Amino acid sequence: MIKKSGSAHWHGGIKDGGGTISTQTGVLKEAPYGFKSRFEGGPGTNPEELIGAAHAGCFSMALSLMLGNANMKAESIDTTATVSLDQDGDGFTIKAVHLDTTVKVPGADKAAVEKAVADAKAGCPVSKLLKAEITITPTVEV
Repeated sequence: MIKKSGSAHWHGGIKDGGGTISTQTGVLKEAPYGFKSRFEGGPGTNPEELIGAAHAGCFSMALSLMLGNANMKAESIDTTATVSLDQDGDGFTIKAVHLDTTVKVPGADKAAVEKAVADAKAGCPVSKLLKAEITITPTVEV
């Protein structure tokens, strides 16, 4: 079993407070986040963009695996995951994630690449974790 961790520190109230987010590897080390970065476009990061980055990275790796399983190799895979945070009563819920991916596999069969995209969406561990509706728009270049 592989275990990875992230941590957060918070101080103060929801609107006047702030915090930092760090990862086990130190790639993110005390990156600032808070109400303004989450809801008002202020500086710093926020949980939704971190989930989006994690999902985009996981999906891209899963697609590379699925292509390899079908004896194909991508020249490039570029994925953006857009996480939708919606008001839900007095709180908020992540209800959807949309993946936009462009995969370039010169000389490949387009249908085979599209199947690999669908298999990667279903098999990506982050996709499995999220209970949100997950949609995808693939752009395949062969």
